[in-house]
Amino acid sequence: MSAPQSHLPAYAAAVLGIALFSIMDMVMKGLALAIGTFPTLLWRSLIGIAMASIPFLIARNPWPRGVALRLHLLRGTMMVPMAILFFWGLARVPMAQAVALTFIAPLIALVLAAAILKEPIGKRTVGGSLAAFAGVVVIFAGQAQADLGPPALLGSFAILASAVIYAFNIIVMRRQAQHAGPVEIAFFQNLVIGGTLLLWAAVSEWPPLPSGHWGELVLAASLAIGSLMLLGWGYARAGAAYLSTTEYTSFLWAMLLGWLRFGESVSLFTMAGASLIVAGCLMAARTRKVEHPALEATA
Repeated sequence: MSAPQSHLPAYAAAVLGIALFSIMDMVMKGLALAIGTFPTLLWRSLIGIAMASIPFLIARNPWPRGVALRLHLLRGTMMVPMAILFFWGLARVPMAQAVALTFIAPLIALVLAAAILKEPIGKRTVGGSLAAFAGVVVIFAGQAQADLGPPALLGSFAILASAVIYAFNIIVMRRQAQHAGPVEIAFFQNLVIGGTLLLWAAVSEWPPLPSGHWGELVLAASLAIGSLMLLGWGYARAGAAYLSTTEYTSFLWAMLLGWLRFGESVSLFTMAGASLIVAGCLMAARTRKVEHPALEATA
């Protein structure tokens, strides 16, 4: 079996994982609009801890130590501001536009990897950065023309900030998958996120119980766990650079789900901007032929 063929199951798992994440985004957007971003994340994470603990305890895996534990804590802690910013922004902008803006994350990851390892940035990376930046400008121009209002503008900036954090997440994800199995990753991500949000709620204000929304919260937690396990399985078997292109399938899901669930239309500006960002990321990704140069720097 050739190398590309041997990576196909990992690629398929990553594509399915992104699909589940996209459906979760749809559910989470509805919940954020109904009960707020922070309560949605808190209750989903607590449900996720309970659900993910079952396979983790059944597997009787030893408690992680050393590098594995540090990576669980690092990625889980990073996910808190990333998720809050993303879902807060998602509640204020169309799904397709939100997802299109997150596409800049793989390109930022390449730039960060070069910065961490002090590697020179090639011409393709520079060209890709310019193309992606142009794509972001096009999306914002379309937003201005559509006159979506200040909330949508703030939401877009929140999503861009979330994308910067997600760029670090891409680098850590592959390293984490090499030190822990999918079940362990799903459990500890929910545990760290839920624990962090619990501390936040304890020192601020405890949100009310989400009466009437428990089913949606359970569905969101199930989709998140399934996606994490699929992505963990895939990233343990193929490189981050190879699998990062699966992120772009989320735009198709966002267009479909946003239209079906929220009646959102996709403007030509959003489609053109997303195309420029994807083209820029693919152009920059061809600069290097290693799986992910920054992985060795995360430990």
